[in-house]
Amino acid sequence: MGLLDILLGRTKPVVPDLDALFALPSAAVTLEAAAGFTPTGCGAVCFATVEGGAFEQTHREVQALLDADTERTGPPVRLLRDDYGYSWLVSQRAPDELSFVVNDLHAVNSAMEVNGFGPQLLCSLAGFRDAAGRRLALVYLYKRGSFYPFAPLPGGGQRRDNTLELQVRAALANDLRVEQDLGRWFPVWGAPGL
Repeated sequence: MGLLDILLGRTKPVVPDLDALFALPSAAVTLEAAAGFTPTGCGAVCFATVEGGAFEQTHREVQALLDADTERTGPPVRLLRDDYGYSWLVSQRAPDELSFVVNDLHAVNSAMEVNGFGPQLLCSLAGFRDAAGRRLALVYLYKRGSFYPFAPLPGGGQRRDNTLELQVRAALANDLRVEQDLGRWFPVWGAPGL
């Protein structure tokens, strides 16, 4: 990055660090201690919908890779489409298997990236719940290399619990690279895995 870039306010794009996902299990311990949220065992990778043989081949490769996991009791990943036209590869495990969910998310992201679908990757998330049934997702923004909390309010509608999100941000500041720009804390309404 040169002097002209600095003067014009251009920044170098952040390189995605998929290994940041491996910080989720330790962040989950902090999250449980600070706010009472525990993992649901569900996680998902969101990407712009891709059609064609190359994507189908990548999806089969991911399925085969995750099928090799002898600890898994269900399908490796499910492919779903949401109401907004985005695709989700969803991994479901037991609630105490967050590290396996993280491995699944990393494998899906890596396979998509290696096969040329990196530009379509949007985010990954891991789901959490508390004893009162409130939902929370820790969302990893692929293109920013950072996390943010998303907490929809119960009872339907598209309202979020901003107070809880800020509380989680403060609690996890030492565990995860939290996105500082609150404008990038995009809602993931109806996200599979949440």
